[in-house]
Amino acid sequence: MLTPDEATQKLRRNEESYLVGRGKGVVRYDVVQIPSNDPIEDDHSEKIIELPQALATSSPTSDWMFWGVFDGHSGWTTSAKLRQVLINFVARELNSTYKTALNDPSIQTPPSEAIEAAIKTGFNRLDHEIVHESVEKVLKAGSKLVAAETLAPALSGSCALLSFYDSNTKLLRVACTGDSRAVLGRRGESGKWVATPLSVDQTGSNPDEEARMRKLHPGEDHVIRRGRVLGGLEPTRAFGDATYKWSREVSEKLKRSFFGRTPSELLRTPPYVTAEPVVTTTKIQPEKGDFVVMATDGLWEMLTNEEVVGLVGQWIEKQSAEKNSTMASSWVKMFSQQKGLPVEQDKGKPEVGGQKSPIRQQQWGVKGGESERFVVEDKNVATHLVRNALGGKDKDMVCALLTLPAPYSRRYRDDLTVEVIFFGNSDKSGDVVVNKEASASAKDIKAKL
Repeated sequence: MLTPDEATQKLRRNEESYLVGRGKGVVRYDVVQIPSNDPIEDDHSEKIIELPQALATSSPTSDWMFWGVFDGHSGWTTSAKLRQVLINFVARELNSTYKTALNDPSIQTPPSEAIEAAIKTGFNRLDHEIVHESVEKVLKAGSKLVAAETLAPALSGSCALLSFYDSNTKLLRVACTGDSRAVLGRRGESGKWVATPLSVDQTGSNPDEEARMRKLHPGEDHVIRRGRVLGGLEPTRAFGDATYKWSREVSEKLKRSFFGRTPSELLRTPPYVTAEPVVTTTKIQPEKGDFVVMATDGLWEMLTNEEVVGLVGQWIEKQSAEKNSTMASSWVKMFSQQKGLPVEQDKGKPEVGGQKSPIRQQQWGVKGGESERFVVEDKNVATHLVRNALGGKDKDMVCALLTLPAPYSRRYRDDLTVEVIFFGNSDKSGDVVVNKEASASAKDIKAKL
C-alpha cells in the first residue's frame, strides 16, 4: 500500500510544464501521464512551428502550435507512431494548403473548409501508411522480423486528439478520432467559468456514430453490438486496428505467414473503422484567459466537463494567492481578477449524444459535494486534475487506486494522459522554457520548439 507521500511521487513522476514566451497567445501548457497498463498505452506530443514570413500572410510572423493526446489500445505501438509522426503529417498538408491560398492575392488565409480538409488528409494518409503500406512492405520483404516491427502499429490501435492553434487567426482546430475529449474553459459574464466541449466521443454508444456505421454497412445488424464495433471495439474511429480494416483474406494470409489476429466472424464489408477525424473550429480569446483541457477517456470516466473546468479554475485561484510562487505572474493575476464560484453548472441542458458520463464515480461510490471531494496540492494543473479524478481529499482512495498493480488496476482506472493549455498575452522572449516547479525533476525535459 502506497503512503500519501509515495502516491504523490507516483502522480508527479511524469509531469511536465512549459512556459511559452512567444507572444503569440499561448502562455503555458502542462501535461501528465499516469499508467494503468504496463507499459502505458497512452502517448502525447507537442510542437511549435514558426512560420516563415511568406506563409504568415498578413502578420510579420506566425506560430502554428500543436498538442496531441493519443489513447492506445491492444498495445502501445500505434500511439507511439502517432507521437512520432502525426503532427508532421498534418503540418505538411497545412503547409501545402496555406501556400496554395497565398497564390490568390484576395485571400488572407485559406478557407476554413480547406484547413479542415488538410487536417483530415494528414490523418488519413498516416493511417493508410500504417494499415496498408505496411502490408506491402511485409509481403515484399518476406521476413518475420520485418513483419514484427512493421505490422505492430497496424495490429494495435489508438484514438487521436490533436489541437492546432494558428496564432495569426487565433483559431483553434480540434481534430478528434475516437473518444478522447477536449473542453474549453472560458470566463462567462457572471465571472464563473463555462465548460464547452470541443469534441464528441466517437463510440458505438454515440447515436450519430451508430447511424453513420449502419448507413455504411446496410443489412449488417451486428455492425454495432453492445455499443461496440462488431461487438468488440468501443471507438468507431481509430488509427490502426487493421483487423477491422483489412479484408478477411489479408488478415488470414498475414496471420498464416507472419503475425496477426483472427478477424471477427461478423466481418463482411471492411473497413468498419476510420481514422478520419471530426474537426471543430473555435475562436480563442487570449484576453479572457481561455484554457483548453485535452485528455484521454480515462479522465472523463471520472469527472464531468464542469468538474474539470471548475478544478482548473480552483487551481488558478490557489496559484494567484501564493505570491512567492514563480507562477504568481501577470497571467495568473489576469486569470484570477474576477471572483466567484469556479464554474457554471450545466443544469437542464441535454447531454450531448454519446458523451461518456463519469461511470467510475458510481463504481467507486463517490459521495459528497465539491468542498468534500476536491483539493489543491499540485503546481502542475494536469497533475491536479488527475489527483482529484482519483479521489482528491479522500487520500485512502487515491493511495488505493495508485497501489493496484497492472493488469488488475485496469478494472478500476484506465491509463491517464491530461494536457492543459493556457491562452493569454505572454512576453515576447521567443523562448519556450521548462517550468521547473511543475515538472518532474528526474527527467531531462526539453522544450518543444
